[in-house]
Amino acid sequence: MSHTVGELARLAGVTVRTLHHYDRIGLLTPSGRTAAGYRVYELADVDRLQQVLVYRGLGFGLEEIAALLDDPDADAGEHLRRQHRLLLEQRDRTDAMVAAVEKEMEALEMGNPMTPQEKLAVFGDWLPEEYADEAEQRWGDTEAWAQSQARTSRYGKADWLAIKAETDDLERRFAAALADGAPADGERAMDLAEEHRQHITRRFYDCPPEIHAGLGRMYVEDERFTAHYEQIAPGLAAYVSTACQANAARQG
Repeated sequence: MSHTVGELARLAGVTVRTLHHYDRIGLLTPSGRTAAGYRVYELADVDRLQQVLVYRGLGFGLEEIAALLDDPDADAGEHLRRQHRLLLEQRDRTDAMVAAVEKEMEALEMGNPMTPQEKLAVFGDWLPEEYADEAEQRWGDTEAWAQSQARTSRYGKADWLAIKAETDDLERRFAAALADGAPADGERAMDLAEEHRQHITRRFYDCPPEIHAGLGRMYVEDERFTAHYEQIAPGLAAYVSTACQANAARQG
């Protein structure tokens, strides 16, 4: 069964623009074209797209996916086994987070606050209070600080787990954009930066573009923030910094 680019886009739940991009970079080249030059996708193309989308959902960059799918020593069965293993690991992490949220829901109903051990379960070896004194010295007289304190004082473990999940997802997509070679001052990276700015506004304090640009500069000026992003992907601190500043200029 053959599909036009529009039909395949609807079938797979992606945009026509995405399929055009995959064709341009050689990740998914249609098997044929009509006499008028329109793309025609065959069953093998649909199967390859399905593999691409699964790997994308697992956080792989486009170049990584191309290398995996074009590996002459890897057959369809090996791809399925790898994806199955990674999906199970992802499910286990999600199940653990769901269980933690449900536990916190119960704790909130009983009025029990988060313990230090529970905070470690959420944040690992980084705890918000480690930077609280420094943050208060730098921003304690600002409206943003007052807003952040008022909001976070009401947060329980479920809130912090949700915030961490949102942050992890944004950082994963920033890293994927970097791996795909998307320019830091391009539309894709700036859109992610805008999501980041809106996340801060929604969860902590009103964050106008000029403040967000300042945060972006801090990601490369403060070695602790730089180390955090570099641990995710080499070059990510500068990438996110540039994206935040470029988005602020776009907004202004």
